[in-house]
Amino acid sequence: MTLEKEIEQIARSARTAAYRLALISSDEKNRALSAMAAALHREKDYLKKENEKDLAAARKKNYSKALVDRLTLTDKVIAEMAESLKATAALKDPVGEVLSTVERPNGLLIKKVRTPIGVVGIIYESRPNVTSDCIGLCLKSGNAAILKGGKEAIFSNIAIFRVLKKALAGSSVPADAIHLIESTDRKAVLFLLGLDKYVDVIVPRGGEELIRFVAENSTIPVIKHYKGICHTYVSEHADLNMAHKICYNAKVQKPGVCNAMETLLVHRESAIRFLPLMADAYRKAGVEIRGCPMTRKIVKQGVKPATAQDWETEYLDLILSVKVVDSLKEAIDHINTHGSHHSDAIVTDDKKEAEEFLKSVDSACLYVNASTRFTDGFQFGMGAEIGISTDKLHARGPMALEELTTYKYVVYGNGQIRQ
Repeated sequence: MTLEKEIEQIARSARTAAYRLALISSDEKNRALSAMAAALHREKDYLKKENEKDLAAARKKNYSKALVDRLTLTDKVIAEMAESLKATAALKDPVGEVLSTVERPNGLLIKKVRTPIGVVGIIYESRPNVTSDCIGLCLKSGNAAILKGGKEAIFSNIAIFRVLKKALAGSSVPADAIHLIESTDRKAVLFLLGLDKYVDVIVPRGGEELIRFVAENSTIPVIKHYKGICHTYVSEHADLNMAHKICYNAKVQKPGVCNAMETLLVHRESAIRFLPLMADAYRKAGVEIRGCPMTRKIVKQGVKPATAQDWETEYLDLILSVKVVDSLKEAIDHINTHGSHHSDAIVTDDKKEAEEFLKSVDSACLYVNASTRFTDGFQFGMGAEIGISTDKLHARGPMALEELTTYKYVVYGNGQIRQ
């Protein structure tokens, strides 16, 4: 069988499974998710063994430390994957929720009911835990899933998928509700993107190049999860001790993820006191700082000149752009001009200033006095996420159970006909 025919067969079987999955009860889906979580714990040694094959290849190709970190399956990461599945099982099932009810004068009862999207295709890079997170969310929301991971995590993804697929065997969930395209041929993505007859939506997760490729070549609607050029603005009214903790966490705690801060903006009135201490903390953590002329003047040593490209770059590494601004308006204009509309924060004790920031910045997730690192489905109490949508239509921000549903109208009558 050719690769094209193989992927078409996968999509066709997923479509059939989606219709069957719509009949599965919440309890049955939850039992399947719990069995999957237990299987991850049980098979952790096998998962780490297969993951080591990807890590060996990554080291041979001199991948960045941040990318290797994203690839690595430790006991802790596997435990978190299992916990994510259990947390998803514990959430309220959105399918069947009645969003509104209208009774018309002619007696028709019209209900707007939440329903699964159908078949969800997920194309992603680097992070193996995405495999289990997406499978869990799709099953709980009643959707069949077709996953296509990146070649850099191929052994890990296949191992996770096989463990989860095997765990389904004892449940009423149809086995064809989950699929993983194992081919690393890029043509596999193109073949999948042309199957609008069977697949309802594509969700790409990864670098900007991947997402643009998917958006430009798909005949299927795409919910884009673009890069995270996230900002933190330290106001002249900020508590600088709080700002220090927030800015350190947003950059250093896990730099290789989309919700890590990439640009720090500091008001001129705070910069003289704040930046030297902040820069010292960053240097000790191994952060390379690229600053505007004023930043370099204040910090004096160890700051590289920032270029125009730096304000547009998602580093996913221990690199940070820093700019001193004269006003809240300048900070907002910078974020709206150079940001990716993902996650942005302000540190301030001025409520009026905070409200202006929240109303003016056009991003999916906005924070007042907190780290951007919280933009995450699990942290938002959603169990997990398919990704962070930077689109505005259908889904925005962490895309979890509700965002994996649509709705239909169910109309009850007793013999009404239209005159």
